[in-house]
Amino acid sequence: MPRDPEKRELLQKIVTWDDHSLFINGERIMLFSGEVHPFRLPVPSLYLDVFQKIKAMGFNCVSFYVMWALLEGNPGNFTAEGVFDLVPFFEAASEAGLYLIARPGPYINAEVTGGGYPGWLQRVKGLLRTNAPDYLAATDNYMENIGKIIAKYQITEGGPVILWQPENEYSRAFGLDSFPQKDYMQYVEDQARNVGIVVPLITNDMGPLGLFAPGTGEGEVDIYGHDSYPLGFDCSNPTVWPANYLPTDYRAYHLKQSPTTPYSLLEYQGGSFDPWGGPGFEHCSELLSDVFERVFYKNIYAAGVTILNLTYGGTNWGGISFSEAYTSYDYGAAIQEDGRTITREKYGELKLQAQMLKVSRDYLTATPNVNFTRGIYTNNTDLAITPLIGNESDTNFYVVRQYDYSSEASTDYTLGVSTSAGDLTIPQLGGFLTLQGRDSKIHITDYSVGDNKILYSTAEVFTWKQFSDMTVLLVYGDTGETHELAVSTESEPSVIEGEDVQQKLVADAWIIQFTTDSTRKVVKFGELVVYILDRDSAYDYWVPDLGSPYGTSNLNPDSVIVKAGYLVRSASISAGALYLVADFNASTAIEVIGAPSNVSTLYINGDKTNYATNSLGSWLTNLTLPEISYDVPDLPSLVWHSLDSLPEITSSYDDSAWPAADHPNTTNPAGQPLLTPVSLYGSDYGFHIGALLYRGLFTASSTNSSLFLSTRGGWAFASAVYLNGSFVGSFVGGPREEWSNATYILPTLSSGDSYVLTVIVDNMGFEEDTPGVDDMKSPRGIIDYSLSSSNGTDTPITWKITGNLGGEEYADHARGPLNEGGFFAERQGYTAPDPLSDLFDLDLPSDEWDIPLSFVFQNDTSAAGGNGAYRVLLFVNGWQFGRYVANIGPQTRFPVPEGILDYKGTNWLGVLVWALEEGGAKVEGLGLEAGTPVLTGRKKVVVVDSPAWSERNVAY
Repeated sequence: MPRDPEKRELLQKIVTWDDHSLFINGERIMLFSGEVHPFRLPVPSLYLDVFQKIKAMGFNCVSFYVMWALLEGNPGNFTAEGVFDLVPFFEAASEAGLYLIARPGPYINAEVTGGGYPGWLQRVKGLLRTNAPDYLAATDNYMENIGKIIAKYQITEGGPVILWQPENEYSRAFGLDSFPQKDYMQYVEDQARNVGIVVPLITNDMGPLGLFAPGTGEGEVDIYGHDSYPLGFDCSNPTVWPANYLPTDYRAYHLKQSPTTPYSLLEYQGGSFDPWGGPGFEHCSELLSDVFERVFYKNIYAAGVTILNLTYGGTNWGGISFSEAYTSYDYGAAIQEDGRTITREKYGELKLQAQMLKVSRDYLTATPNVNFTRGIYTNNTDLAITPLIGNESDTNFYVVRQYDYSSEASTDYTLGVSTSAGDLTIPQLGGFLTLQGRDSKIHITDYSVGDNKILYSTAEVFTWKQFSDMTVLLVYGDTGETHELAVSTESEPSVIEGEDVQQKLVADAWIIQFTTDSTRKVVKFGELVVYILDRDSAYDYWVPDLGSPYGTSNLNPDSVIVKAGYLVRSASISAGALYLVADFNASTAIEVIGAPSNVSTLYINGDKTNYATNSLGSWLTNLTLPEISYDVPDLPSLVWHSLDSLPEITSSYDDSAWPAADHPNTTNPAGQPLLTPVSLYGSDYGFHIGALLYRGLFTASSTNSSLFLSTRGGWAFASAVYLNGSFVGSFVGGPREEWSNATYILPTLSSGDSYVLTVIVDNMGFEEDTPGVDDMKSPRGIIDYSLSSSNGTDTPITWKITGNLGGEEYADHARGPLNEGGFFAERQGYTAPDPLSDLFDLDLPSDEWDIPLSFVFQNDTSAAGGNGAYRVLLFVNGWQFGRYVANIGPQTRFPVPEGILDYKGTNWLGVLVWALEEGGAKVEGLGLEAGTPVLTGRKKVVVVDSPAWSERNVAY
């Protein structure tokens, strides 16, 4: 089997590798993967929808995290049921034909609270992500259970899982020489192997550091990989590409660090998270646009990457997010959060690249130049060209970009290359090639297309397919560009469609030169048919597999090429008919190229469709988008019910059922030494999510007092103080402020009388964890306080504390441990559907249409505008799908997927408002808005289990 003989023995024979690429069952593949987090889409019936969109791009794999905090919210009690069951995720991947890379942690990062760690790890004394015995013991139950689940779905068991990543970015940090710890990494790997994980282990170093690469000893993995986010996570200036941010040394690092394994990028930038107060994901989508993809992705192809995973988004519903990010995790990705809508240009560009790599088998064995070149393959030194020279073939690839990668100049050039026909200067028929600013191209020479050889092409390859009676090649360029393509053939080209195609026989090759524009050109060389497209038109073409559901073969002949606009999900053949499953956002002309000779009937989304046939045998038909009519409710006109969700602020409130805050010490090392007589850290009492509430009883020793209060809740948190029902003051928060030190002047007191302070601290999620630093243990709650009287004494306070009902023994098992916080309505379960209040009905044609819905706040989120400082938790059928912070923002639109919303039934909406100013707050505008409907071929969405309200006898 293809594998370096010096490596450890394989535990299986299906997934193997050499220094070039992976093999699946002996076949060499490019592993092109998209990141999907099942926990960020808690509607299992929608997994296939996302997977089909990823597969349609030409990807063959999905990487996924598992979030420990959702599966073991109560230490020792692992549960993976309902929306947390991974089996539907695995089954959907298999149905779509996608492999999986498992990344279960125990630590995952992922911009989730605590980096995926459950909050109770704050009480583990040992340093997290180390060989500390108490920490290792804490991971065992989770890793054993999740490992057993995933092991059943390895490829060796007929499932889709082909790789396992232990830990996540377990790398060197802050110059700590003792990290990372090899024995800890080995322990995590052994946890997987001990429960039956036999697929190869792959790592994602934080950068090209070479840590745990094969041959480095204890903790080494089978395949080394690293991550890279070259433009970082600041979307505020989306048109700015800073100097020296394009990686140009990755190939050299790879050859130094792990030359016997495929070059692997386990996370490469597909977007960016956006922080509280940030510019919004629209800016991230602009920064990491299709233009970014053309330059940065083709740059890593120039480095020879053959295992590539691009990051994706979702929704941080409930308390999933870490403190620096808000509810949306759209990420500016190619597939948006809002109904999983396709971003045309960004998605389309990815499709062009992935499909090219899928059919370019020789790329996988080509030898990249260690560095880019100037003045060798072109005399224009404004350009950099990196060649990948054929190793097992004559095919060469030339990746061309601007030397100043951020340049927006248009650059003319000629290309000088060596081919099987000798040294050539291209274009040969006169003129120049042109590279637009912030663009990159891949030119090819001696490229095999079935039985044909493309001597060279400056137009980029999209795909090619060899059918029974012809071979079809699709190439493209930007509008107005001059390109040349030469075919080593005796067959004189004939122009079937289009105009202005020059042609000339030079030596043994026919050359055509053309300018790409919106009018398609089709040129026939014997049995080879070349379709010439401009980039925008190319986005409308799809290459669904008809053969193996995994489409592992780079040269799979069992495919068709379909021009169909928005999305073609899949194609199949049954009983002499071709079945296309597709989505349409407009009336669309459809063309099927290469329909097999043994089929004569066409079905689109189950409907038999008439078609005509053109001179090349393609099937032609039209889809007319039908009229659609539906209504969404006007939320302000609903019958709304209200209750006081802060009864705790009154002095008469009965807090007898509250836990006493009486721990004289903390087991949280990050909180030592305590600054208060007893611990007031939420996690010391089992409260790890949302609002923390405190009631402090004291006896006044004088008429005048001031309260110093130090609170900590993470980025953009808030806190507020009340005395016997009266508002005293608040910290309204800021996008980068994670704690507050404030002094509040109390109203005039009566010496000797008893008073109750109520303090609320909003926990925005725990920090991610850096090896050796224990950031995750940064405590939440009251850090310090002093109640000073005018007589010079400090008045003692007796505290009680609460958070979500039951703490780690959380009440709502359907929605999990991170859905409810400590507000009264949450503890009582009033956030769950109640048939007596706040209902609205939907009757949408969702069997045929995908209609994204979002709840939208109309208030201005700027600190200077809007309706003051207040916060809203939005509950939809009991699921917290929005955390709106009016004075910080930026998010005002909160998409909620079908499946959480019942599109054909009754729904319940809860709006929990917390005013942070004395005058209170008013939510001036909240509406339900529908996005653009798409006629869809996806499977029916199943509404998830959303238990209705029932009385909680232990609630207080």
